[in-house]
Amino acid sequence: MNFNKVEFLLSVFSKKQLPDLDYPEIAFAGRSNVGKSSLINRLLNRRNFVKTSSKPGKTQSLNYFEVGECLCLVDLPGYGYAKVPKKMQAFWQSFITDYLLTRESLVCVVVIIDGRHELKQQDRELIDWLKHNNKSFLPVYTKMDKLSKNQQMKNAAALDAALVLKPEDRLLFSAKTGQGCSDLQSRLASYL
Repeated sequence: MNFNKVEFLLSVFSKKQLPDLDYPEIAFAGRSNVGKSSLINRLLNRRNFVKTSSKPGKTQSLNYFEVGECLCLVDLPGYGYAKVPKKMQAFWQSFITDYLLTRESLVCVVVIIDGRHELKQQDRELIDWLKHNNKSFLPVYTKMDKLSKNQQMKNAAALDAALVLKPEDRLLFSAKTGQGCSDLQSRLASYL
């Protein structure tokens, strides 16, 4: 699987715009400013392919990227803090919930969690909801470069316990150093 061969397909703002593709889709979900765009850029070996921002709520659509003419990565809007009207937040939640529940080509949701902090309630709720709805997911604990190896293991163990996961059920990742990138590429390629 060639993760370097990638092209932006489209931004989707409503269910009617969802593309009719023959490829499996892998969605990337996480709280606002957790590092989704940086993770995808590292995964694709690109610097600024997916736009990053220090301002929460930058991604306001489902952004589709075709990889190797056999897989689509879908960057979802961040959940949590965003300076947008409540009506727009409610629309995003409804649209994304419907997408996650009904999209037949969706094979996995990569749930990105900041590994430096205790588990946030919204992350727990998303993973519990995915489990309850029998949706395949892969937790990825990001920003590992900001922690010592000892602290990485300690924080990962605390997150694992809070989410009732085994270490082999998640990945540790750093967009800055590339830690976990090849493992993530292998896991995603296994869905083909």
